[in-house]
Amino acid sequence: MRQKYLRRILFNRWVAFLHDLFWIPVAIWGAYFLRFNLSEIPDFYFKGFLYYSCLAFPLHAFFFWFFGLYRGIWRFASMQDLIRIIKSVSLGALVTSLSSAVFFRLEGVPRTVLILNPLLLVIGLIGPRLCYRWIKDQGMHPNKNEGIRTIIVGAGQAGELLLRELISKEEYVPVAIVDDDHEKHGRDIHGIRVCGSFEEIGNIVKSLDVQLVILAIPSATKETVKRLVLQCSRIGVQCKTLPSLRELSGTEVQATQLRDISLDDLLGRESVTLDRQAVKAYLNNKVVLITGGGGSIGSELCRQVASLHPACLVILDHGEFNLYAIDNELHSKFSDLRIISVLGDIKNYARVDWVFRKFAPDVVFHAAAYKHVPMLELNPAEGVRNNVFGTKVIADAADRYQVDRFVLVSTDKAVNPANVMGTTKRIAEIYCQNLAFRSQTKFITTRFGNVLGSAGSVVPLFEKQIKSGGPVTVTHCEIKRYFMTIPEAVSLILQAGAMGHGGEIFVLEMGEPVLIKDLAEQMIRLSGLVPDRDIAVEYIGLRPGEKLFEEIFHPGEDLQGTTHPKLHLARARQYDWQWLTDVLNRLDSAALGRNVPDLIKHLREVVPEYNGLPGSENTGDIAKSVPLRVISGGQPR
Repeated sequence: MRQKYLRRILFNRWVAFLHDLFWIPVAIWGAYFLRFNLSEIPDFYFKGFLYYSCLAFPLHAFFFWFFGLYRGIWRFASMQDLIRIIKSVSLGALVTSLSSAVFFRLEGVPRTVLILNPLLLVIGLIGPRLCYRWIKDQGMHPNKNEGIRTIIVGAGQAGELLLRELISKEEYVPVAIVDDDHEKHGRDIHGIRVCGSFEEIGNIVKSLDVQLVILAIPSATKETVKRLVLQCSRIGVQCKTLPSLRELSGTEVQATQLRDISLDDLLGRESVTLDRQAVKAYLNNKVVLITGGGGSIGSELCRQVASLHPACLVILDHGEFNLYAIDNELHSKFSDLRIISVLGDIKNYARVDWVFRKFAPDVVFHAAAYKHVPMLELNPAEGVRNNVFGTKVIADAADRYQVDRFVLVSTDKAVNPANVMGTTKRIAEIYCQNLAFRSQTKFITTRFGNVLGSAGSVVPLFEKQIKSGGPVTVTHCEIKRYFMTIPEAVSLILQAGAMGHGGEIFVLEMGEPVLIKDLAEQMIRLSGLVPDRDIAVEYIGLRPGEKLFEEIFHPGEDLQGTTHPKLHLARARQYDWQWLTDVLNRLDSAALGRNVPDLIKHLREVVPEYNGLPGSENTGDIAKSVPLRVISGGQPR
């Protein structure tokens, strides 16, 4: 079968080559014929005609082949084919004219022939190719009425390329183009009319019985995407999009690239530009330890770090299946990389000490944490044991074994926390920042908001509720959260690791906060449904420990800019080390004894802005009696 296909290709190329050779003498004869006013060639000039043709034939044939006229397929003749033809004919005509001048001094060759011949030859070579393509296009879809009736949004270059692609596909029937540029309205692209603007999509869909709307603007803003999704949701028509400019990355536009509009498109943000050399400098050929490597953030950290060619990647996680999944994925993608997967708990001093002693990591990314707010409100002692003292075990080991740098992954919930999770992460920040002043290890903290699609986030919950038919539950109509994608968050964590010198808090630029109500409605529309008609949105009230608005830095942290536009620097607040050690010992005892009132008391000793668990005993007066031990940096705590 393969040999038969190759023979067919070679046969078609030779047929095309013979066709082009035929046109060489025909174009020369046509030039003479026009020169002598459509009459016979005089005898004196006929001799020149023969000499000139004998030279032109092999020279043009050589340049036809040299410029690759037979690499293309007539069925898909394009502008590139036209350019190759013009180049080959022009150079062939020039060399033929010079050769004629040398061999027979152009006797019997009128000067007009030297001009007319290449023009006629170009027409002779291009004309049949374009006719063949037109006939094939008409033959394949003479009256293309069967297929998905489609509107293309965007009359730019991507829209034109997509339209050309869809015309050649049996499963699509392009019927209209829309664009907000009024100068394009009423014009045709490949025979398809630009009918109007975004706001007219509804009327166009109804009048032309459209089944699919495709956004063909790779650089579209999230506002443009929202408008389109809202329009399509109102009129009940399916909506797809081409990939973004970053996803296309120079590839050609194809129908196979069409995909459903995602939540990332609606919450789209500018792509992060990394100083890849700086990041690679501290990770290349280094032993890197990632705790919580099986989680949402940790697994993406593993992927991005693995691509930067470390000497060894050590993954520590207490979840057996998550650890297996990321280990299996990385071994298949990075077969040359030494990957060590360690099943263990960050609270286990002996296990952690063995990992540091055995593998001697140069860089540690600490992503292991309990992060589900309501769950930690129900289990505060376990939240403290894991997020505070698990971090302490890892940080102390990094200091003890003189790790080069330690990057703590924190959260915006650590700022003026209203829950156990945020408070424990804030204490982890405080411990690492203050340990940095006493250690050779560079302890660096990164802080950001919610991550789209991470385990335990609101997005998977909404998706599950929509699939089950609703209702979608939102805690409050005014609740807002910051969002970013997992790859973006991890890229900025890596960048912060390159920029930090120890003791800093890097706050990731989160853009504008998103109303969770709007997020729920957008996800319903992306499913092809209408909020409050097909899927109900219910408000169930704030959960324990939940705030209406999250903050990304405390006023006392004196937020400053950095050399990276997506990273800000918050000034660390230094605490008396002995006092901090003593209060953490008391907190550890309360957590081990499951003494929740004492636990809350000691949490508020370190983080007085913490409001405490609703309903806990004696939480109201604890903060008033706690002695303050901040010695420098920020406001008195």
